Amino acid sequence: MTSGQNKFTGKKKSKLTSSEIHLLVLAFYKCRMRWCSSSAFHLLRCVRLRLCSRRGRNRLPLWIREIWAYMRLLAKSLYVNSLTDSDVVFDSVFEPVFLTVDYITRWFGLVFVCLVVILTSSIVVIAYVVLLPLILNTYSPPWIAWHVCYGHWNLIMIAFHYYKAANTSPGYPPTEKHDGPVVSVCKKCIIPKPARTHHCGICNRCILKMDHHCPWLNNCVGHFNHRYFFSFCLFMTLGCVYCSISGRNLFLDAYNALETHYQTPAPPYTFKDKMIHKSIIYMWVLTSTVGVALGALTIWHAVLISRGETSIERHINSKETKRMAKWGKVYRNPFNYGRLNNWKIFLGVEKRSHWVTRVLLPSAHPPHGDGLTWAVFPVKKDLIPV
Repeated sequence: MTSGQNKFTGKKKSKLTSSEIHLLVLAFYKCRMRWCSSSAFHLLRCVRLRLCSRRGRNRLPLWIREIWAYMRLLAKSLYVNSLTDSDVVFDSVFEPVFLTVDYITRWFGLVFVCLVVILTSSIVVIAYVVLLPLILNTYSPPWIAWHVCYGHWNLIMIAFHYYKAANTSPGYPPTEKHDGPVVSVCKKCIIPKPARTHHCGICNRCILKMDHHCPWLNNCVGHFNHRYFFSFCLFMTLGCVYCSISGRNLFLDAYNALETHYQTPAPPYTFKDKMIHKSIIYMWVLTSTVGVALGALTIWHAVLISRGETSIERHINSKETKRMAKWGKVYRNPFNYGRLNNWKIFLGVEKRSHWVTRVLLPSAHPPHGDGLTWAVFPVKKDLIPV
């Protein structure tokens, strides 16, 4: 007898048809009182499930059911997770908007850099062509020496720190296995993330001690170029304030000359005089506007540096402070070593002379630490004794 034959009749086994299955169901209904009720109903339930599954497969194609299952999974992912909150839902809904902004910022980064270079160069040209001759013919020798020395020092500091901030790598975590401490795994890069490391959607990489992505630099601000970025903002603000204050009287004279030109008959101004007046007005308006906007940004970053945190960590620490307050506890930033220590670590000041050689003069010294490991508890003594 072969394996496909019945041991009683010797006939080959055949698959049950739908009518036979219905008869079998009726038979189980009739004899359920004779058999064990639990086993009978269990078998009946299995047969019904088999019938339903057959009918379900015949209703919709497989690809439609797969799409429907995927959509249900996406919908459930918004509220099934116990860690889901309004921020997660907001990020999920506006993810296409964020991707569009990242794409535009990535491709327009070079345009922003060219804009910074062009605007800064225009102010420098006006200072050399228009203001410098006026200073040499008007001011006393001590004031001339002051303006020439300070203006060139400020210009060198701006150019040096902007170049270094735009061309220095912010620092990336290692992609291979290493023995350094990690706090999480990046869900986009799928690599371990050290402390204070965050993913940049524009650069599409994880950045060590990431502060933000600056479109005016076309680069991320991270561990290795954070000092260059802040120094550029500081000296650019000082330069704008210097031009705005020193050129105030020239601006008023040029504005009154043009205003008089439009209200009364044309005075004997040549084309060169008109261009000089318009250049002075352009310089004063641009430097005053940039000085106010960039000055506010510089002050904000100075406050963050004093607290030992970055722009991203500011939001994280605020949430942690509120969360701990609900439990009656006080949250303390583990990377805050005190105001003076924070500034010394940030600027790389290791001895007294470094306040001049590394802060007031151009310096390409590396930052303190490697960006992978951090001391996580505040200390009373100086980390870098000065």
